[in-house]
Amino acid sequence: MTGLLASAASLTLATELTLVRFGPVGQEKPGLIDDQQIRDLSAHINDITPDQLSDDSLARLAQIPLNSLPVVPGNPRLAEPVTGVQKIIAIGFNYVDHAAEMAVELPTEPLVFMKSVTAISGPFEPVLQPRGVTKLDYEAELVVVIGKKAQYVSEADALDYVAGYSTGNDVSERAFQRERGGQFVKGKSADTFAPFGPWLVTRDSIDDVQNLAVWSEVNGEKRQQGNTNQMVFGVAHIVSYLSQFMTLMPGDLIYTGTPQGVGDAMTPPQYLQPGDVVRIGVQGLGDMQQEILPPK
Repeated sequence: MTGLLASAASLTLATELTLVRFGPVGQEKPGLIDDQQIRDLSAHINDITPDQLSDDSLARLAQIPLNSLPVVPGNPRLAEPVTGVQKIIAIGFNYVDHAAEMAVELPTEPLVFMKSVTAISGPFEPVLQPRGVTKLDYEAELVVVIGKKAQYVSEADALDYVAGYSTGNDVSERAFQRERGGQFVKGKSADTFAPFGPWLVTRDSIDDVQNLAVWSEVNGEKRQQGNTNQMVFGVAHIVSYLSQFMTLMPGDLIYTGTPQGVGDAMTPPQYLQPGDVVRIGVQGLGDMQQEILPPK
């Protein structure tokens, strides 16, 4: 826990928040990070749900005196930092180097696909291989969490609709994705294929969302080392673009694409196997880890 919380220590929590959900499955409580500790918010809110993500709601939480919040003892389980998510949207081939390694032309508009909300899991929960898996892969990604309803918003205003950011792994089964009719959603939606966390870091805590390191390791070997400045379409553009085609709601997640270094692009391809451990991080947003487990 200490190592995972360390990068939150520099946040100025008088105006900025790093939110977490902690506790056993089905009994999660809301909390915030204060100097490498979790403080319990459950006396003020029941959970971190979409209706807690508005600017006003977050501002009220930021005004709570930290010393009035009890410190959570020990090393509790960390869950996904937002519950009640209505939809997960993802952007494909959104890093210049990843498009190149996959031999794909740079998109002229964002390539949009969905992931099932039943794929959501916590930042340290195992990834369960689905039945019939042959080409399981990882994708380190910046995740955008929407804070208020967005329809037809301009790029200039788009970040005002963002509650914050998190780290995500867009787990992918490449055979399902490409060899079963060419539909991304089939390769992206199995249970545990959308882990995110460990924190929700509010947008004001991040000076420049277009300059964050994004990385992954498999069994301790560095696989991906990118930066959000390599995105084809930046976060503001993505939020604005999506809002022209669908209504974005509080709690919606946007997986914004992955840099080069996925297992599918290696020679020969290096797909995930049972027992492999994937570690993923985004600068300032914490890192997470998943062990791969065989199909049930």
